[in-house]
Amino acid sequence: MEGKEEDVKLGANKFSERQPLGTAAQTDKDYKEPPPAPLFEPGELKSWSFWRAGIAEFMATFLFLYITILTVMGVGRSGNKCASVGIQGIAWAFGGMIFALVYCTAGISGGHINPAVTFGMLLARKLSLVRAVFYIIMQCLGAICGAGVVKGFQRHEYERLNGGANFVQHGYTKGDALGAEIVGTFVLVYTVFSATDAKRNARDSHVPVSINSFL
Repeated sequence: MEGKEEDVKLGANKFSERQPLGTAAQTDKDYKEPPPAPLFEPGELKSWSFWRAGIAEFMATFLFLYITILTVMGVGRSGNKCASVGIQGIAWAFGGMIFALVYCTAGISGGHINPAVTFGMLLARKLSLVRAVFYIIMQCLGAICGAGVVKGFQRHEYERLNGGANFVQHGYTKGDALGAEIVGTFVLVYTVFSATDAKRNARDSHVPVSINSFL
């Protein structure tokens, strides 16, 4: 036992601690963060990638609203919940669509598909004000068109089911609903920022999975 203790002491003295306890594991960054995006960059308006990114956001929100509204309406029109996909089916529709759409548009526009995500990216200086406003406009237009197509195909069911819109359930106040929306939006944006953090070694393939799991 004494020999082993000597070996431990010798090893402890020979190989000193490389990093003091309670400090960061790395002293130098082994990753590169892009510089903050300028608030105003008029040159973007002349770039095809700028307009292509806006079209990608439009198509993504269009498809997202089209599929999810139809799914919610399908559950709402069914008298027996067991005869439809149910609440879990709605959750899978939302998560599955986000998974597919983020995977398709991440390399084009960043795959925001949500004004809250775009606004968060603007505050973090990851995109310019011009691009952020353009994204939000295209996202809203895509959502309006997606809901409009559903209403055009199934006007009676759309009006009867209020377009599959959410409402405050019995037993909850509007304040409770507002708080739930705030917390849910915060966690969504936090998940997006965490999944796309430059310090993560494997980001690209995990971003859609992370957002899908949250939704």
